[in-house]
Amino acid sequence: MQQASDYELELMKVIWENGGSALYAEITAALADKRIFWTKNTIITLLSRLIDKKLLKANKIGHRNKYTAVVSADEYQGIQAESFLVKFFEGSAKGLVASLIQNELLTEQDFEELQQYWQGGDGQDA
Repeated sequence: MQQASDYELELMKVIWENGGSALYAEITAALADKRIFWTKNTIITLLSRLIDKKLLKANKIGHRNKYTAVVSADEYQGIQAESFLVKFFEGSAKGLVASLIQNELLTEQDFEELQQYWQGGDGQDA
């Protein structure tokens, strides 16, 4: 699966947040709520690229297109995480975690929450 650019990913997030599909007007309204004001041509170009990458599909509803995500946010995140792990850490999750610890990006609280997760809890405080 191809990776979405940062701008394309912003559109995917809007569509995922809208239940996995959205009309153009819904997309532009959601972008405006995020204070993102792209031109119509920019949005259409990015949507077309996402369709070419097979991350979105478009269905005609009258004279409008409804854009639907082909993969869920969780699926995309999992695929990209695995790709990142292979690309930068030769598939070693241990190497990734070691790097996070060395660069002080994984706090003691994060570590404790991960331990709770592995032990069957959700890792979140109630």
